[in-house]
Amino acid sequence: MKTNIFPAIRLTLVCTVFFCFFYNGLVWGVAQLMPDKGAGTLLTANGKTYYENVGQKFDKPGYFWSRPSAVDYNAAGSGGSNKGPSNPGYLNEVETRIEAFLKANPTVKRKDIPADLVTASGSGLDPNISVEGAQVQVERVASERNVSAEKLRALIATNTEKPLTGAFGPSKINVLKLNIALENLK
Repeated sequence: MKTNIFPAIRLTLVCTVFFCFFYNGLVWGVAQLMPDKGAGTLLTANGKTYYENVGQKFDKPGYFWSRPSAVDYNAAGSGGSNKGPSNPGYLNEVETRIEAFLKANPTVKRKDIPADLVTASGSGLDPNISVEGAQVQVERVASERNVSAEKLRALIATNTEKPLTGAFGPSKINVLKLNIALENLK
């Protein structure tokens, strides 16, 4: 028993020191090299300040809608659902989102709805949607705001973020930035 307990205690102490102090210090140090010093990117619009990298709730017809959130966009309680993709409760939730989306966007066919508009991300706070997710909402937003669809497509193109170094991940759109640009559209 002594041969196992003392190495286990030593390993526990080493891991505690490493993960409580060294690792956290390393992450903090790397964050200090970033432009925002690890504090998050703030965006100010119309007298309000927002975190650019935290999903915001947009569900009015005249705005581009965000990705659904499993935590109701509460950054203090980040987390996804524990329900698997075949869970009946989860499937009902997604079906309800699909029906609501189709009702608000009558020109869109069910098969054309991107998955990111009806499923929550792992954190529940994803600030981005796919380019397709924005494009499929153009008709509704154009109709509500009395703006041409071409103008909105140009706005989407302007706000599309390309993949890191052009190779890692898909193109995406920050919904907050897109809706702020939409508000500033003349």
